[in-house]
Amino acid sequence: MGILDVTDLTKQFGKFTALDGVDLTVNEGEVFGFIGPNGAGKSTTIRVLLGIIKATAGQVEIFGKDAWKDAVEIHKRIAYVPGDVNLWPNLTGGEVIDLFLRLRGGNNKNKRDELIEMFDLDPSKKCRTYSKGNRQKVALVAAFSSDADLYILDEPTSGLDPLMEQVFQKCVGRVKEEGKSVLLSSHILSEVEKLCDRIGIIRQGKMIETGTLNELRHLTRTHLLVETKQPMEGLEELSGVHALVEMEQALSFQVDTEHLDEVMKHISKFGVLKLESAPPTLEDLFMRHYENNDNIKAGGAS
Repeated sequence: MGILDVTDLTKQFGKFTALDGVDLTVNEGEVFGFIGPNGAGKSTTIRVLLGIIKATAGQVEIFGKDAWKDAVEIHKRIAYVPGDVNLWPNLTGGEVIDLFLRLRGGNNKNKRDELIEMFDLDPSKKCRTYSKGNRQKVALVAAFSSDADLYILDEPTSGLDPLMEQVFQKCVGRVKEEGKSVLLSSHILSEVEKLCDRIGIIRQGKMIETGTLNELRHLTRTHLLVETKQPMEGLEELSGVHALVEMEQALSFQVDTEHLDEVMKHISKFGVLKLESAPPTLEDLFMRHYENNDNIKAGGAS
C-alpha cells in the first residue's frame, strides 16, 4: 500500500472515456513523475484524486481513505498546485499565502518568509497585478510552507523562469528529504528526470509504462558517434541500429540497448579511433512512445 493508490480508475464524460483502467501508486517519501501529451488524462486523474470529480469506476485511495467520500479529511494532509493559478484579485500575495496556511491550521512564519525570499516574490502587491509566473510563485510558497504529507503538483512551473525552476527543484528535494511524497505532473522532461524516483507515462487515458528511469531505459536507444581506422561496413544490416548518419570521418547512429554488445564487437573490427556515447534520455523514451503518432506532441496541461 502506498500513500496514494489508484486501481483500475475509469472516468467517462458521456460516451467519451477520458481514463481507461488507470493504475498508479505513489509511495511514502517518493517523487512520482506523471507525464503524457495534451489530452492524455493527467489533469482528469488529478481532479479525481482531489475529489473534484467522481470516478466512474475503480478505486482511488489517499492515506488509505476514499478520495471522493473522505475528500475533506484527505485535504488536511495534501498541498496542491495547479498549472494555472487563479487568486483573489484584491488580496495581496502575502494575504493569500497566510489565508491558505490558516486554512491548513499551520503558521510556520519562518518557512513562509524564507520561501518568499527564495522565490523572489513581492508579497505586498495585489494579486491582480501579478504575472502568471508570480501567481505560480504564490501557490508554490503556500504549498511548500504548509506541512503536507502529499504534494500534488500539476504543471507547477508553467510561467516560471529557469532560475525559479531551480528553486522549485530545491523545494521538492527538501520535502522528499523530510519523507514526504510528491506527485509531479509535468511536460518538462528534464525536470522529471532530475527529480523523480519513478515515472508513469499516460496516453489516451491509459497508463502505458511505469517504473524507475533505469527500468524504462530498455525502451530507449543509446546514441553513438564512432570514428574508425578503416571504413565501417555492414552496420546498417545489424539488428538494433537506427538513424545512421555519415559524417566527415565518423558515423552517428542509435542502438537499442539489448543489441549494444554485438554492435560494439562489430565496430571494434575496424579499429576504433574515437567513440562518444550518450545515454538515452527521458525525452528519447517519451518520443519513442509517440513517434508513430504525428499529431501527438508532449506538453501542456490536459
